[in-house]
Amino acid sequence: MADASTLPQTAPRARRITPAMAVALAILSGWLLLALAGPAIAPYDPDAVDILNMLSPPSAAHWFGTDQVGRDVFSRVLSASRVDMFLCVVGVLPPLLIGTTVGLLSGYFGGLVDSVFMRVYDLTVAFPFFVLVLAIVGVLGPGLVNFIIALTLVGWVSYARLVRAEVLTIRESEYVQAARCLGYPPVAILTRHILPNAIGPVIAYAVSDAVLVMLAGASFGFLGMGAQPPLAEWGVMIADGQAFVQQAWWICLFPGLAAISLGLGFAFLGDGLGQMQRGQATA
Repeated sequence: MADASTLPQTAPRARRITPAMAVALAILSGWLLLALAGPAIAPYDPDAVDILNMLSPPSAAHWFGTDQVGRDVFSRVLSASRVDMFLCVVGVLPPLLIGTTVGLLSGYFGGLVDSVFMRVYDLTVAFPFFVLVLAIVGVLGPGLVNFIIALTLVGWVSYARLVRAEVLTIRESEYVQAARCLGYPPVAILTRHILPNAIGPVIAYAVSDAVLVMLAGASFGFLGMGAQPPLAEWGVMIADGQAFVQQAWWICLFPGLAAISLGLGFAFLGDGLGQMQRGQATA
């Protein structure tokens, strides 16, 4: 009988970090550090008004210039990074948790639970995402808390649908059938056998969804339905500077570049995680 050491060994597939993921991690890490250290490194109070320095162009004293009331744009961009990164996390986490729970129950048990979920899904997707969120915020009133509530009420459906599709495939696998035969309760099967194998694509989608949440936060801030002045937020800063864009272009430019860079970071990371999931599926 052949010795185990003489049998051909298959090297485990390495999870390589692609260049895009490396760039994404560098961007997100940089913004995280800036958000955490913003109050310490900001040269000015982001809400301090300086009438004598209104609409000052970028200079050694004000790297990104000042806005229409003399506030330092660089300090406000740093302060706004905390708000926008907070939105990316809080705007994704509640829909992720709710949608994952509903998708697990719907896909595993089926029947009435699945039928009710599908009707809720059909009703939600019948309206454009931004229109439905805008309608809910319009009813609840402007503000970050109401914006997050609206995102949760609308966004969980996409996660539930994705998890449900994964569960419908996994629940017929041999190891799940074996767990049922051994008498494992449904909670143990869902949490120990199905969820770990279904969560990968959901995490990749959640990272990509953070881009949509950030853009939605900036858009609603621009419309006056998100963060409220004087709170610094990139969308609000762009909205405040649009009336002065011809004479003070820096008020809109730097918050816009910050939003683009953070969005690219999440987009690259989500794409890299998706490629890793596809590579594992074909391995």
